Amino acid sequence: MLSGVGVVAMLGLAGCGRKAETKTDPEVPAGPPEGSLEWAIAGSWRAADRSRDMWRHPLETLRFFGLQPDMTVVEFWPGSGWYTEILAPYLHEGKGMYYAAGFATGPGADPAQIALNANFERRFSADERLYGEVQFSQFGATTGPVCPAGEADMVLFMRNIHAWMAAGIAEKAFADAHAALRPGGTLGIEQHRLAPDQDQDPAAANGYVQEAFVKQLAAEAGFIFVAASEVNANEDDTKDHPFGVETLPPRLATAAPGSPPDPTFDTAKYREIGESDRMTLKFRKPE
Repeated sequence: MLSGVGVVAMLGLAGCGRKAETKTDPEVPAGPPEGSLEWAIAGSWRAADRSRDMWRHPLETLRFFGLQPDMTVVEFWPGSGWYTEILAPYLHEGKGMYYAAGFATGPGADPAQIALNANFERRFSADERLYGEVQFSQFGATTGPVCPAGEADMVLFMRNIHAWMAAGIAEKAFADAHAALRPGGTLGIEQHRLAPDQDQDPAAANGYVQEAFVKQLAAEAGFIFVAASEVNANEDDTKDHPFGVETLPPRLATAAPGSPPDPTFDTAKYREIGESDRMTLKFRKPE
């Protein structure tokens, strides 16, 4: 027969055993590690824009360009901030710096561009904890440096070269990028791609630009071509749409610029094609 002390000891051991059986490991947080590029792309603040990732491939594109978290990056004409939502948090977490070289807002500027700039600056100044201290500059026909000379590790042109060709400032964009970059810095380009056998409109009115022409502009500005990626290619894009590249998603234009939308225009064919065929090119400023 067990003594009272023995019973208490046995109960204590049993209690210890039960405690050990119910112990569980600490929960592992779901999702990518905070501060990683995958984390920035998966961020809840991008909920409204993530549906386009299947067409824009931000992870593969930025990895191809060689983006690192501690870089100083300048994006020319970031628009409403589709890439800013990724770049600013990622660079903020990695102690890097993000410059947004928006539209020029001087005398005679387009009111729509002025409004877009204002909305962009409001949005990305409102949450410094997430986006860090975004640096705002401007790019246009008469603007000065987009950032201090030689400070940038990377400059990004994301689907804007056709607009600069139309405005007659494409050469200036490449020259300003070259001035902004440190020796050895990277110029990354994503641009709607015209087929090599199609005639290049000097104003790129349909939004498409020949890859050879982009390479020529870069070479004339002093850049060295490094590599091309087909990550943003779309072989279904015939590039002969009635309203140019804007006929395709995400815009799905139903009328020419300046005309009211046509409710009878069937966009189903263009939804099926998806977003445009795009070149993805990487250049380097010589050491």
